[in-house]
Amino acid sequence: MALGMEYNFNFTQWTGSTNTTVWNTTAGTPDYGVNGAGFTVAKKLDSPTIQSNFYFFFGTVEVIMKAATGQGIISSIVLESDDLDEIDWEFMGGNTTHVETNYFGKGNTTSFDRAIYYPVDKPQDDFHNYTVVWAKDKLEWIIDGNSVRTLAYDDANGGKNFPQTPMNLRLGIWPAGDPKNPNGTIQWAGGPVDYSQGPYTMVVTSATVKDASSGATYAYGDTTGSWESIKVSGNQSTIAAVLTAPPSLTPTQRFNGLSSTARIAIIASVAAVVAILFGLCTCCCIRQRRAGKRERMVRDDEFEKSRAELLAYRADMDMQRGGGHKGGDWEGVGLNHQGGLDAGGRGWKGEPDWKGGKGYGPVATVREI
Repeated sequence: MALGMEYNFNFTQWTGSTNTTVWNTTAGTPDYGVNGAGFTVAKKLDSPTIQSNFYFFFGTVEVIMKAATGQGIISSIVLESDDLDEIDWEFMGGNTTHVETNYFGKGNTTSFDRAIYYPVDKPQDDFHNYTVVWAKDKLEWIIDGNSVRTLAYDDANGGKNFPQTPMNLRLGIWPAGDPKNPNGTIQWAGGPVDYSQGPYTMVVTSATVKDASSGATYAYGDTTGSWESIKVSGNQSTIAAVLTAPPSLTPTQRFNGLSSTARIAIIASVAAVVAILFGLCTCCCIRQRRAGKRERMVRDDEFEKSRAELLAYRADMDMQRGGGHKGGDWEGVGLNHQGGLDAGGRGWKGEPDWKGGKGYGPVATVREI
């Protein structure tokens, strides 16, 4: 799919959940914050990378970023085609004064004499603007508005190694100095990575891509890999439609966009629904209160009935207990004032009994109970 337009991707407003039609995370998980997209190597072989799902056929790519620190750590901006044409910015974490510019044509790696390093002030501490202007006749690398390198078409092996087929954009970081990589790669990266000194983070604030074509799709017309063989078709791509679609309106914005008549009708309908619901709730509450009152009366009646039965039972029990203490059952007993009886029924210590009045006289027979 073609980009077919110019667009600024502001990663400071990115959430990571933006339509995956536009970007694809090919490795790891970048972090998104107030400074932009963070690509971090925190452990062995971490290589977080994002890649555009759109292509551009000549044009301009402008990236504002801060490279990662760390020996053996490579921060990169890569433009690459399906035919392995490639344009690079690469930053060695241990090199605090220069950035590498490079290019490839059709994946030709028979020589490695195309890389040229250019000075840049504190690339790991400060954000800089790294721009590529790519046309069919020349290629230019620009740092903070200053052109540092120009490659003419004919200077790239007579044009055979000149990047000229539709490319996508890749932003990411990788530990080129990991011991698992070839020695040549480790040396190029500045030496082996010391993971214990990490994490190492590359931060990209934004990427602005301008496609020189306005087509919807690009296709290879033959196997030559020349720019003349590329077929451009359509007027607006799916990507462009996604990027230019108006943002979703909030409910308030949609309501305010209605006519006054429609708004009044909606308000009246809502008010009617609220009134009906209020009436239903009121009726339910009244019915519930009445039902509750009836249930309370039933419970009160049951309680009074149970209470009356309990009182009657207690009265009956008291009558049964009290019947054994009436009719003079205890009055004939020869008890002295200490409550004792001798063997003959006389009060102890010769004291007169309470009812007989004699010290040692006979007393009435004790009734068994």
